Amino acid sequence: MRDLRRNGHDAGKRFGRIARTAAEIVLAIAIVGAVWQAVIVIFAPPPFMLPPPLRVVTMLVERFGFLGGQAAITFLEILLGLVFGILLGTVTGLVVGGIPSVARVLTPILVVSQTLPVFAIAPLLVLWFGFGLASKVVMATIIIYFPITSAFADGLRRTDPGLLDLAHLWRASRWQTLALIMVPAALPALVSGIRVAAVFAPIGAVVGEWVGASQGLGFVMLQSNARMQTDTLFAALVMLAVVTLALRIVVDQVTRRLVFWVEDDAR
Repeated sequence: MRDLRRNGHDAGKRFGRIARTAAEIVLAIAIVGAVWQAVIVIFAPPPFMLPPPLRVVTMLVERFGFLGGQAAITFLEILLGLVFGILLGTVTGLVVGGIPSVARVLTPILVVSQTLPVFAIAPLLVLWFGFGLASKVVMATIIIYFPITSAFADGLRRTDPGLLDLAHLWRASRWQTLALIMVPAALPALVSGIRVAAVFAPIGAVVGEWVGASQGLGFVMLQSNARMQTDTLFAALVMLAVVTLALRIVVDQVTRRLVFWVEDDAR
C-alpha cells in the first residue's frame, strides 16, 4: 500500500513537472508572439524584412509536410552528432580526469584546439566528408565534444577527497577507485555537460547545412534568404526551435534517470 501511494505521488510529481514545463513554453511563445506583433504594428516593416506572425503560422501549416521532412533530416544529424560527441567526450574526459600524466599532455592540446572557430573548418569538413549526412554529423560532434570532455574531466578531478581516502584505506586499485568512486561522483557534472551540448549541437548541424547541403532546415533557410522568402525562413527557424526543444526534453528525461539520486535530493 505504501509503495502504491509512493508511486502515485511520484507520478503526480512527474505530471506536475510536465504541466509546468508546457505552461512555461506556451507562455514564452505568447510573449514572443505579442512582442513580434507589437513591432509589426508600431514600426510597420515591409513583409520581406519581418513577416507578421500569422503569415509565418500560415506558411507552417501550408508547407508542414515539406518543413517536417527537412526538420527530420536536421534532427537526425543533430542526434547522431550528439551521440558521437557524448561517446568521444566521455572517453576523453575519463582519460584526462582520471590519468594525471595523460592530462598534462592532452589538456594543452584540447585548449589550443578551441582557439580555432568551428565555423572556420566547416568548408573543410564538407570537402573531406562530402555534402551528405557525414559532414553535418562531424560538425555537430566537434562543437559539443569539448564541453562534454571538460565537464566530465572537471567532475572527476573534484571527487570528494574523503571518498578517495576511504578507497586508499581499503586498498582499492587505481581502476577500482576510478570506476567505483570517481565516475559515479562525476556523473552529475557529465550530465550538465550533456544538457549544454544538447543546446549547442543544432548549431553545428545547421552551419554544416549552410556551407554545403541539398536538404535540411539550414539549407531551407539559405535558399529562402536568397529568394527573399522571409516567411519560409522564419517558418524554418520555428521548426528548428521545435527540434531543439524536443531534443532537450529527451535529453533531460534520459539524464534524469542517469543521476536519479541527484533528482531525488533536489525534490
